[in-house]
Amino acid sequence: MNDSTEMQAVNKYYEYYQTNKQLDSDHINISNSLHGELSSIVQNFSKINIKEIESTIQYIHENIFEEDLNIVMDEVVELIFMELNKGNGEKAIKRYVLDYFNKHKLNSREIYSWLLNNQNSSNSFYLLGYFYYNGIEINLNKQKAFVLYQKAVFENKVAQYDLANMYMDRDGGVDINYNKAFELSKQLAKEGYSSGTHLLGYCYEHGIGTVINYKKAFEFYQKAAILENSYGLNNLGWCYENGLGTEINNKKAFELYQKAADLGNGLAQYNLAFMYEKGEGTEKDTSKAIYWYKKAVEQGCQDAQLELDALEELL
Repeated sequence: MNDSTEMQAVNKYYEYYQTNKQLDSDHINISNSLHGELSSIVQNFSKINIKEIESTIQYIHENIFEEDLNIVMDEVVELIFMELNKGNGEKAIKRYVLDYFNKHKLNSREIYSWLLNNQNSSNSFYLLGYFYYNGIEINLNKQKAFVLYQKAVFENKVAQYDLANMYMDRDGGVDINYNKAFELSKQLAKEGYSSGTHLLGYCYEHGIGTVINYKKAFEFYQKAAILENSYGLNNLGWCYENGLGTEINNKKAFELYQKAADLGNGLAQYNLAFMYEKGEGTEKDTSKAIYWYKKAVEQGCQDAQLELDALEELL
């Protein structure tokens, strides 16, 4: 039998196998029309373990899926860190993460289940912790998030930033550890990340893990502002408004608040609204004050809601 005839016979046999999933390779019941043509081929083909073939194909598919999910995981962690370096807040970043899943037609429930069974890298530890911290597909549990962040901290910059914040804010019931918060912030700043740079400035401003040093706070806020970090811009504005590490300059403060507010920073929006309301660093403008207070409220700023209510009562 020539190669072409042999291949046709094999194809017919494969079609027959697909139709009869329960086929026993040792007891193949071939139709009379195929018997003569296939007899020699079946003798060799029957030696192949069909289950092994299916297992191999399944293994290949799982490996491709596994590889895809690892890429997804790395991209999501990178997205989170990129947004942190811009100075975006927790709610905004969570929205970006969920938008990423939707854009790529991914089910966050499946991602969560996969993460539970694939804890083998700093990114997998961190991202599962992120799910717990933000209550994605699971009840919010910041204590579990903290444990997972600790596992990721040595290799993961995002975990370092989040842990620094948890240590200084007692977030999720974590014991305050100002020294660790300072060291983590210092390491991130040393590597040039704006998220850590503004956080280190915050440590110097408030004496977290170090002595209060307004001059250093100003310098690190300035570095973060140059990197377009919205918190760096806002906090630098705060330094100018209050004369921390520099001379008071309300005009510069207003300009910096404006830049940070335009980037979506809720605290800067509140500060900008206040300056419009009081006419500091700019002309007094009640309508703009109301506009920016409302923007800050949308970001979850409770003080902005109080100021907005008080201002609207006067109109």
